[in-house]
Amino acid sequence: MFRWFEKRLDPFPAAEPTQPPKGFFAFCRHFTRGAEPYLIVVAILMALIAVTEVWLFAFLGNIVDWLSVQEKDSFLANEGLKLAAMAAVVVFGLPILVWLQSLIMHQTLLGNYPMRIRWLVHRYLIKQSMSYYQDEFPGRVATKLMQTALSVRQVVVSFIEVVNYIGVYFLAMFFIIGAADWRLILPLAGWIVIYAGLLYYFVPRLGTISKAQADARSIMTGRIVDSYTNIQTVKLFSHGNRETRFAREGMDDFLVTVHQQMRLVTKLYGFLYIINCLLLFSSAALAIGLWLNEAVSLGAVAVVIGLVLRLFGMSQMVMWQLTQLFEAIGTVQDGINSIAVSRTVEDTPQALPLKVSRGEIKFDQVAFHYGKESGVMDNLNLHIQPGEKVGIVGRSGAGKSTLVNLLLRFYDVQSGRILIDDQNISEVQQDTLREHIGMVTQDTSLLHRSVRDNILYGRPDATEEEVIQAARGARADEFIDDLSDHKGRSGYDAHVGERGVKLSGGQRQRIAIARVMLKDAPILILDEATSALDSEVETAIQENLYKLMSGKTVIAIAHRLSTIAAMDRLIVMDKGEVIEQGSHEQLLAQDGLYAKLWRRQSGGFLAEDL
Repeated sequence: MFRWFEKRLDPFPAAEPTQPPKGFFAFCRHFTRGAEPYLIVVAILMALIAVTEVWLFAFLGNIVDWLSVQEKDSFLANEGLKLAAMAAVVVFGLPILVWLQSLIMHQTLLGNYPMRIRWLVHRYLIKQSMSYYQDEFPGRVATKLMQTALSVRQVVVSFIEVVNYIGVYFLAMFFIIGAADWRLILPLAGWIVIYAGLLYYFVPRLGTISKAQADARSIMTGRIVDSYTNIQTVKLFSHGNRETRFAREGMDDFLVTVHQQMRLVTKLYGFLYIINCLLLFSSAALAIGLWLNEAVSLGAVAVVIGLVLRLFGMSQMVMWQLTQLFEAIGTVQDGINSIAVSRTVEDTPQALPLKVSRGEIKFDQVAFHYGKESGVMDNLNLHIQPGEKVGIVGRSGAGKSTLVNLLLRFYDVQSGRILIDDQNISEVQQDTLREHIGMVTQDTSLLHRSVRDNILYGRPDATEEEVIQAARGARADEFIDDLSDHKGRSGYDAHVGERGVKLSGGQRQRIAIARVMLKDAPILILDEATSALDSEVETAIQENLYKLMSGKTVIAIAHRLSTIAAMDRLIVMDKGEVIEQGSHEQLLAQDGLYAKLWRRQSGGFLAEDL
């Protein structure tokens, strides 16, 4: 039974997620699609339960009246059928409604609904542009994802519960109490006016503080995660105390919002209890006074006092639900700012898969400024022939990394075109573009998974033998067999830690090279691919890299000019333009910037301060 209800709402819909709208209600509606039928059924069941519970109080008044006026001998004969009907409602009807409502709420919605939101948000964010992640803490993004999913659920569920209790329960109470004597509803009417005034004053203020609290919580979490992520740097510079103070500042800011919230909550509940006590006193006094004047029956007195006592707990529950509702609203509004962000690099609806048959690359009058008015790259023209091995040289800030980022389409050019085999990369699917490009970077990052999984990232369908062969080609097999982790996994099954922290820089680099060897893409980018390796290992790997380069178009960036001197052509960049090109010997003969850089080599590396 439980499993059947758990399977009603798919937590992992296959449809491609689209950008969420930025309006609050539209945002919640966007992530509620598919769950509406179950939410409507829950709302109906909750309304039926509320009406039934109020009706029980009315029937209680009838029982009191019957017991006060009828004889014991004839009581069951006169009222037996009514009592049996009520017994059926109490024993069978109400439990069935509650069970059904609980099954749909807890099995179908409360677990699957927020997971569905997490799934859709994650799939949208995982394809966000690189610039998005350069502006956000990873921990902050993850926190927003988790908080927002739960808060959207809280908003929708609380809204349904509040509407039911206020719309159904209160109206039913008015009807039942007013049916006994219209004067009995006067204390309740006054209470509702004051209660609404409390809501009007306190709840929006709680919502404002909750929004600030959600943002402060994200900042606090982001600071803590940032310290843990960069723990090696923290320890290298002995800045544990500095990071503690940095986290403390975030915690202090968060605590300020918590104290502000708790002050309002204390005031709210204090005033609420005062008006509840005044309602109980005035309702009981009025009911008893009307009974003494024989205007109402004893049963009516019992109903009024019983409903008011029920209102004691219910009013606090409604207030708590409204408080949570506005807290959740604040969290959702804060999450919208991080989640409902358009992608700066997006595939067009007509985008086709990239087809690479030759590997020819053209930069045609490309301009890119990272959002600035000018600078970085204004008019780059570069033609790389199929299968050509090109080295990119230049001072820091010359545009080398920008050239690679544009080729990978981490950013879209502001003008001009980049063509691969005469296909404009802005008109092809991003995933297929990057499938055809293999890249080894200087700052190698590994996933916190097994060595095998990290190498398989290059080609997930590769065989075990192909994985081992790639590891051998990168000379990674020399250390993989000796690896182990805290859970006893060893060799290719050992996990490497977050970003590969359990491995040395050279070991991470070799795993990354093995990953690219396994990918075997027709276009290869090497950004200081062997910078973290010692000379002996580098020499051994260079031989395999040359084999890997065979038949591919290669772009190699290196500060150590000797590693790219044997390339087919060297491209010298400065201020986003190609200023020199040719072979190593030709560029030395020109006695230009390349020759100057070559002469200024220090230990084989490019002096960046020229």
